[in-house]
Amino acid sequence: MARQAQPALPPPSGRRPTVLVLRALGLGDLLAGVPALRGVRQAFPDHETVLAAPASLGPAVRATGAVDAHFPTEENGRRVPPLGHWRGAAPDIAVDLHGNGPESHDALAELSPGRLLSYAHPEPGHPSPPRWRATEHERLRWCRLLEAHGIPADPGDVRIAPPALPSPAPGAVVLHPGADSAARRWPARRYAVVAEGLRAAGRRVVVTGGPGEAALCAEVARGAGLEPGDVFAGTLPFDRLSALVAGAALLVSGDTGPAHLAFAHGTPSVTLFGPVAPALWGPPPGRRHTVLWHPGPPGDPHAAEPDPLLLRLDAPRVLERALGTLRHGTTTKDVTAHA
Repeated sequence: MARQAQPALPPPSGRRPTVLVLRALGLGDLLAGVPALRGVRQAFPDHETVLAAPASLGPAVRATGAVDAHFPTEENGRRVPPLGHWRGAAPDIAVDLHGNGPESHDALAELSPGRLLSYAHPEPGHPSPPRWRATEHERLRWCRLLEAHGIPADPGDVRIAPPALPSPAPGAVVLHPGADSAARRWPARRYAVVAEGLRAAGRRVVVTGGPGEAALCAEVARGAGLEPGDVFAGTLPFDRLSALVAGAALLVSGDTGPAHLAFAHGTPSVTLFGPVAPALWGPPPGRRHTVLWHPGPPGDPHAAEPDPLLLRLDAPRVLERALGTLRHGTTTKDVTAHA
């Protein structure tokens, strides 16, 4: 019998005191927040840990194993979603893992929690209020917020269990050319060159993409001579995508959700950075992951064109690092300039 995907987490039960955590962002943001979510849950074992996150992330929220319940929010881009549909008692504790602006703090404050942990407005009387650091790694930032309140959290605790589903392409090299913004999309023709080189080395290559990325994936596939069965563009629900990444020999992608899924599963990866430095969003230390980045001033991660630093990465160098990772493993950084 085929193994089935796990159902989404239940809504808040209201049977225990509640810790409500707000992180209503994307897949990569959710996975980067796992260390902090685990810290919260471990610190309050008698509470029900509830995550406010978009409804579409339900399967991923469950897969983290880091919370007890999911409070679905509307799909709101990166803006703070309204929380007025909360129907339970006021949360005993609220934790703002969404941002440092007043909007996310205020959305939680409207629910009248007993305590509210936030960068925007530290608790009154706190002896050493945490301060936002713009140049801090995302995982470390939220763990430090918790530690300032006496809650231990390990920023390296990113791993999640693979799903109980078979991979649709076990042992393949997975290329994910898409991203939420054009600024983080390396050109399709360069992905095609990498795919062609990997195939010449005897590797099966598959291409993944989210909704609306069918044309992008088809362009990569045509350029590399891939078969239709090697393209998964908007066709994989989260559990199947997770199984694909968990069972892959390597993931090559930009700085996007599937890269963080590779970090979570310990799948070797080559991640291409451009507008945002890997020091802010890169993988945890270890020889499984390579980052490729041309150092320079930060760009706009939401720009409508590929970031100039991302375009400095050329296909032969990316192919070289991908093949090196497959053969021998690699170090965690490559910050050499590429023409």
